[in-house]
Amino acid sequence: MQTSSTIVEPSAVVRVDATVRYGVALALVFSLFFAWGLTYGLLDVLNKHFQQTLNVTRMQSALLQTCYFGAYFLVALPSGLYVNRYGYKRGILLGLVVFALGALLFVPATSRHQFYPFLIALFVLACGAACLETAANPYVTVLGQPLGAARRLNLAQAFTGFGAFVGPLIGGLFFFRHGALAGSNVASVKMTYVVIAAAMLLLALVFWRIAMPEPGETSTSALRAESVTPLRRERRFVFSVIAQFFYFSAQVGIAAFFINFATEHWSGLSVSAAAFMLSGAMVAFTGGRFLSTALMHRFDAASMLAVYAVVSLVLCVAACAGAGSVAVVALMAVFFFESIMFPTIFALGVEGLGSRTRRAGSFHVMALVGGAIAPLLMGAIADRFSIGAAYLVPVLCFVIVLWFALSSRSARSQASRNLSV
Repeated sequence: MQTSSTIVEPSAVVRVDATVRYGVALALVFSLFFAWGLTYGLLDVLNKHFQQTLNVTRMQSALLQTCYFGAYFLVALPSGLYVNRYGYKRGILLGLVVFALGALLFVPATSRHQFYPFLIALFVLACGAACLETAANPYVTVLGQPLGAARRLNLAQAFTGFGAFVGPLIGGLFFFRHGALAGSNVASVKMTYVVIAAAMLLLALVFWRIAMPEPGETSTSALRAESVTPLRRERRFVFSVIAQFFYFSAQVGIAAFFINFATEHWSGLSVSAAAFMLSGAMVAFTGGRFLSTALMHRFDAASMLAVYAVVSLVLCVAACAGAGSVAVVALMAVFFFESIMFPTIFALGVEGLGSRTRRAGSFHVMALVGGAIAPLLMGAIADRFSIGAAYLVPVLCFVIVLWFALSSRSARSQASRNLSV
């Protein structure tokens, strides 16, 4: 009697095991993207909240954005060096602990009932978020096949958009429920950030207990070969950092003055209605990331980035030149088409960098300082000329993004031709 047996190739077992480990790692990292997206969403709510409860001016409340994105600029490079030396897992653990510490600092800040202790707490929290982004963004790009890096990072960043949408909902539910000047509103801020701190520490425990893959490790000889070309001489990478700076300048600038633009262009539109429209635009932003991630299974990432940049540019020009509801709707549509830009620029910029991906990611996080600069420039233009003229700044930014997209598309096509020869 002849028996049959199934022989499983060892290589197949290794591939399955790697797929499972990468899948678990991606699921955990996606939760980090939601976490810092939530703090993004809470930032604008805190801006208005502190104006009401702590009687600070609009200029003082704008220091929230300065502290937050200033922390990214200061911490990104040291975080990148730390991740490069100790690995993605330890970088994530460090970021989670600092993030939780910043959230817990809201407790003594609440007791002082003064604005500047809140700035310190927010700065520490943003340092943790910057460390997380420095580790998590490049980590997602290497957890799988290189050609799927842009698609994976767009999916991960979709959870950032979801968190940015949930943040204002939480703020609206708890921060303003007792009236503008009720002392319990500040207590609500404290409890919200205590819960955030507890969640971050729980995540840190999970990351600490689970074995995380560290792809991208290379031999000593390979490291020597890679180190022959410094990052500053990688033309596409350098261009990607420049493009990232301009993109994030556009993203933050468009959102920062959206309510002003809407109320000045749409006759009779209330501030509350404009805020609701901004929430709708954030839904479009989040939906754009999920839908575009699916489209990247069929279309080249660089080509999609070029198309989205062209559409965003045209819509911004239409908003600047238009009037009434048409201009406002055009500006809302920009949110959908700008949705893929950060993760796609990031993925294209670090493509092919190998073990240098960790350090390269820190420069992209530093580029987010554009979010602290563009609103100041747009505000100055709006004060001197008009809010419509201020939105010419994002137009220029999208031109730079388009230039990078076309350059990347050309470089990838040339690389494919070289491989086929």
